[in-house]
Amino acid sequence: MSGGGIPLDLILFAALALFLIFRLGSVLGKRTGHQKPIDLFRDRGQSEDGEESRDRSGEREDRADENVIRMPGPQDARAETSPEESPLMRGPAGSGLTQIRVADPDFDPDGFLGGARSAFEMIITAYAEGDGRTLKQLLSQDVYESFAAAIREREKAGHRLEATLYGVDAADIVDAGMLGDRASVTVKFVSQQINVVYDGENRIIEGDPNEPTTVTDIWTFQRDVSSRDPNWELVETRSPDDEESEGGERNGSGGKG
Repeated sequence: MSGGGIPLDLILFAALALFLIFRLGSVLGKRTGHQKPIDLFRDRGQSEDGEESRDRSGEREDRADENVIRMPGPQDARAETSPEESPLMRGPAGSGLTQIRVADPDFDPDGFLGGARSAFEMIITAYAEGDGRTLKQLLSQDVYESFAAAIREREKAGHRLEATLYGVDAADIVDAGMLGDRASVTVKFVSQQINVVYDGENRIIEGDPNEPTTVTDIWTFQRDVSSRDPNWELVETRSPDDEESEGGERNGSGGKG
């Protein structure tokens, strides 16, 4: 092609390049900073965009505003044996667990115990961090008010609590039964913890940051079986040395530093 015009072969190459770019984009798609990363641990009950799946009737179950965090039920535990075959049903709290099973056929003691361990770890961490929002989701109103008052007292004094939970050595159901319409299960937790209280100048006023201690907590969880709400809440905490303490007092597990 003569003159100052663009060569024809260059125009053809440019058109071909644009076509290939367009086709490649349509096949691979585009990824922007607003896209969510793939969550390999997404709950099986949720869709790709994070929304909960609908039940058989097509009604969406939205749990975002629940007052307590749901403990796993039998469908979550994926147990190979039925709840009746669980060793817990033959343990010291077996008769009480049977009462709960009669009142709530969906109750699975093994699934409950797994959820109780998770709740224990969350509550220990939230209390140390002063995370009232998480505590409010897991505790009864009375217990929450007690924990919140202890956190306010700690903050007012300018103290800071660092709690490290190294693991739960044991979690055993020591008591269970029905109190009217409320199922009640008491769990004894034995854990290894480091709980250190610092003052405003970062000086240690309580605890040893290098020495884990064995802490025993006895916590009682309850749920209204007449309600459709499947959630349990912590209604009482105590230690073996304070069996007569009032529900909601924070003993062991770091105290009210």
